[in-house]
Amino acid sequence: MNELIYFFNYVVVAGSVTGCIYAIGAVGVTLIYSILRFAHFAHADMMTLGTLAVLLLTLAFPHAGDPLGLPTAIVMLPVAMAFTSLVAVGIDRAFYQPLRSHGVKPIVMVIASLGVTLMLQGLIRLFAGTGSQNLYVDARKEIFRIDVPGVTRPIILTEPQIILFVITIVAVVGLHLFLTRARLGKAMRAMSDNPDLARASGINTKLIITLTWVIAGSLATIAGTLLSLDVAFKPDLSFFLLLPIFAAAIVGGVGHPYGAIAGGFLVGFAETLAVFNWSVLLRPLRDSLPTWLELPNNLALVGTEYKIVVPFFILVAVLIWRPTGIFKGKVI
Repeated sequence: MNELIYFFNYVVVAGSVTGCIYAIGAVGVTLIYSILRFAHFAHADMMTLGTLAVLLLTLAFPHAGDPLGLPTAIVMLPVAMAFTSLVAVGIDRAFYQPLRSHGVKPIVMVIASLGVTLMLQGLIRLFAGTGSQNLYVDARKEIFRIDVPGVTRPIILTEPQIILFVITIVAVVGLHLFLTRARLGKAMRAMSDNPDLARASGINTKLIITLTWVIAGSLATIAGTLLSLDVAFKPDLSFFLLLPIFAAAIVGGVGHPYGAIAGGFLVGFAETLAVFNWSVLLRPLRDSLPTWLELPNNLALVGTEYKIVVPFFILVAVLIWRPTGIFKGKVI
């Protein structure tokens, strides 16, 4: 049972945390692709920018969350979401809209997004430096230990992880209700299916594009902030998030929001299982093994420093085996 609790803590909980982050990030990527038809490589930097806004607000008002009993970063999250959304809309108006008006090909939009990536990275390093910073300012991270009868090892959950699970459920349910019940959500789905027909039907496509950037910027801020609460804020956060969230979007089906959620959890658990030390689960069998067969101390499939290889492998495998992804999204 101790080994199973260890597996639960380091695979089930850790995989769920990583999957939630990748899922929220991938939904933003797939929404932009479904509406604007290009891969927005600056999305991971928008996640970092939103988290930086939360950090600056937390430093300015370190005790704002005390009356609510929540981390200050969570209280400041809505303000940072609004700021990141405005920046996202501003970037679209300044860089992408002129290119769309000239009818450029999607590859030009992708290259433009790479330029936006470099600009955002420079601005983030200008204000945040290069070192990591904790979002818990003048406060300590709560750790909850749940004892299991007859087992010495407890189930461990942290305050940021619980908040992450709750906010992820609220965000996913809210997005589902918006896309299926709200008039603007149905208009987004119509524009995703056929932009020309949606425009001919009287749908305000400019409003839908603006709304897409608002949702994408808000989700990016949520994902980056919740990840940084669980670990720490790093200015190079986008480097570690870009490939996994794109892999999640492609695995689930590009342009399919529900596929992005499924792909996020698939990539998150694949990463976690790949770096998990499987020798821990085999320790109870050590005495029954032959004398010539010695159980190694580490049976992880890949080292922790190489876990970025896992989403890359999944990405290549899916592109070869099923280019449309699990939910049969648009072919990239």
